[in-house]
Amino acid sequence: MGIFLALVAAAAYGSADFLGGMAARKAALLAVALGTQAVGLLVIAVALALHPETFSFASLAWGALAGLAGATGIAFLYHALSIGRMGVVSPVTALLAAAVPVIFGILTGERASPLAYVGLALAAAAIIAISASFEREGMREFDTAGLREALLSGLAFGAFFTLLGMTRNGAPLFALLGSRLASVSLLASIVFATRTPLRMNGATTFVLLGGALDMAANLLYLLAARIDGLAISAVLTSLYPASTVLLAAVVLRERLSRIQWAGVLCALVAVAMIAAR
Repeated sequence: MGIFLALVAAAAYGSADFLGGMAARKAALLAVALGTQAVGLLVIAVALALHPETFSFASLAWGALAGLAGATGIAFLYHALSIGRMGVVSPVTALLAAAVPVIFGILTGERASPLAYVGLALAAAAIIAISASFEREGMREFDTAGLREALLSGLAFGAFFTLLGMTRNGAPLFALLGSRLASVSLLASIVFATRTPLRMNGATTFVLLGGALDMAANLLYLLAARIDGLAISAVLTSLYPASTVLLAAVVLRERLSRIQWAGVLCALVAVAMIAAR
């Protein structure tokens, strides 16, 4: 059951990314980010009502810090998905999000497995391969639209997972609540300060489904980790870019060059190797 839940979580994460990217093509980026985070807040509030948990201020605080990083990651991710190829953006973001916690662990005294070190090297090669694209004239260029934003998003999400990991022995639902309260507050402040229009322009369905799937994926991952442990669950859940790539290929008919497909494959393998630490 744990393996099944982790695979469903991976599919939900990837689908949420796809829906967020689609929504960002129709409505203002900040409005989409705020909307999806607000939907997630509603979902976690309902989860806490149905499954009461002992209050933990530490979990709430660490979750809030994670939420600030997560909101930054969401903003960069949706921007990257709205201007770039989803089959490129999602794997790059995922591999960096997996790599940052590993590097943090090494710097704080944890020992990574040889497999994780190989995964980090493979991740670097994957970024180069994925960013290699061709213009219409046939000239190679290494500045794929959305790549820089994907890199920043991956770093922010890596910080999110690292900070959220501080609550692994505490109250996970309150950590997720703190995360969403912080992200919604930050994004709402930015939307108010910049007077960003909140009109969805036909993106409402994408926002509702994307926000619900993202939070559902978090909950499914926590359940999977409780059943089968973090190692197996992390490996399977970190494969979420596969669903984003598949949806982009089927729905948007995205076409990648052979070297980019090789990079996507390397990225997915690297994520699994890094998560398997």
